[in-house]
Amino acid sequence: MQSENLVLLSLLAFTPILTVGILLVGFRIPARQAMGLTYAVTMVIAWGVWRVEIPVIVAASVQGLLLAISLLYIVFGALLLLATLTHSGAVSTIRETFARISPDRRIQAIIIGWLFGSFIEGAAGFGTPAAVCAPLLLALGFPAMAAVMVGLIIQSTAVSFGAAGTPILIGVAGGLDSSLVHSYLAAEGMEFNQYLRAIAVRVAAIHALTGTLVPIFLCSLLTGFFGAKRSFQEGLEVWRFALFASLSFTVPYYLCAYFLGPEFPSLLGPVIGIAPVVLVSKKGWLAPASHWDFPARKHWNPDWMGLIHPGKAEPAKMNVAVAWLPYGLVAGLLLITRLPALGLQQRLSGVQVGPTDILGTGIGQQIQPFYLPGFIFVVVCILTYGLHGMSRQEIKRSWAMAGKQIQGAMVALLFALPMVRLFINSGVDFNLSGLDSMPLTLARGVATLAGGTWPFFAPWIGALGAFAAGSNTVSNLMFSLFQFAAAQQIQIEPLTVVAAQAVGGAAGNMITVHNVVAASATVGLLGREGALIRLTLIPMTYYCLMAGTLASLWAYGPGLNLGTAGLVLLGISLGFGALKIR
Repeated sequence: MQSENLVLLSLLAFTPILTVGILLVGFRIPARQAMGLTYAVTMVIAWGVWRVEIPVIVAASVQGLLLAISLLYIVFGALLLLATLTHSGAVSTIRETFARISPDRRIQAIIIGWLFGSFIEGAAGFGTPAAVCAPLLLALGFPAMAAVMVGLIIQSTAVSFGAAGTPILIGVAGGLDSSLVHSYLAAEGMEFNQYLRAIAVRVAAIHALTGTLVPIFLCSLLTGFFGAKRSFQEGLEVWRFALFASLSFTVPYYLCAYFLGPEFPSLLGPVIGIAPVVLVSKKGWLAPASHWDFPARKHWNPDWMGLIHPGKAEPAKMNVAVAWLPYGLVAGLLLITRLPALGLQQRLSGVQVGPTDILGTGIGQQIQPFYLPGFIFVVVCILTYGLHGMSRQEIKRSWAMAGKQIQGAMVALLFALPMVRLFINSGVDFNLSGLDSMPLTLARGVATLAGGTWPFFAPWIGALGAFAAGSNTVSNLMFSLFQFAAAQQIQIEPLTVVAAQAVGGAAGNMITVHNVVAASATVGLLGREGALIRLTLIPMTYYCLMAGTLASLWAYGPGLNLGTAGLVLLGISLGFGALKIR
């Protein structure tokens, strides 16, 4: 392939991704329409340039639809659980519990956002933490914009393992389901699931190292933009407690990824961490001598406030342990069904529905209805009806609420995933042109342009995908194979670069338009999305830079490279911050 052809073909391969960005960001077309148009553009390029055969286009589209059904099954189960707990009164009890922990707004933001929000991400994913935490913080007296900002910033470290590991188990696994990857693994003597597990552990390592500073960023932005003194230093003053809270989550988070698998880091990590953090908070340990609060409401900037104002809190309807029990059941049932020694894993995953060879193309996709986390969520919802004594009307309202919420994601995903599978299944096995697939062609172009520095920039592609598609899972589906191929082009181990993609996709959730709009709506703040994205761009930029630094160091080790330079700059920044505290 001549260099000028590579440039042209790379641009054509990039066109579907560029189309998403232009339609969503440039023209602000809703995702449900933008993804349909992008699917049409991808189909035209696949058929007209790559000369992908019609049966393959149909087969890849059907495969994408089946993947979308799997993903929607998980999303609906997660939303149904949240709606069930809302209508049973459990959420009111949980909110009242948090209100009694500490009067310091910085500590409230860490416990409710970083720990409880991360747990909601692990259990539900798909933007729910910001939508849950923002109204909770508003009810505690936070300005609406500050509440949404907190909810968005914490959608980072936990996201790669959100909804019981969906971005890895569906996103990365589906993105890497290619003959290129399978051939590589066969040569390495490694099973696909084993490789996926190794990627998950590397993702957890990068997240744990990067995410440890997120609560400090959170507090500094809170005091710097919403405090009476507009002082970032007031946020840094809580660094001891913030660091303790960080490690209380990230250490068990990494250990869960290493020993249990991708379903558990964001589910069990916050659960393990929240008890010691709450204890330390109640004792007043590691906290500054004086409590920090927002200025009096009469001094608030009008832009901080939304149309919804907190009223009198609803009285708790149930015991705290009973309110939390459904989440405990989710974690317990996932653990029981994922441990091979107990025997349930093989039985549940062995039930598969769907075609294995669509139209004789060799393309297939099967659904595991009893093994996907969606099944666990639905089972727990049914158990909760009895545990929480819900009436028929409450149950009916919870189903209606979840059904209404999923409609927004349904149409977009039903077009997005067929587009992604067609994008991937455009290679030499399925076309008449002899060209490599669109992701591989794009990878060659990028590798030629960036060369050996690519690991440093890999997270930004993941963030771009999440911003455009509104989902870390879809970002991983779109770009995992591209990242894998780019790493091979520059002759480094692909595992680290794919992991950097997943981490960047998680960081992109902080600025995803869908998440910003959904969270803003819960506090009546619609119309201020641009200002919120400008705020969350700060921690997202840090996250991608830090992840790129770590990926470069993993790929090349210390030396004259961008990884070492990034680490030195981070050290200087931390030293400057420490001096400011003193």
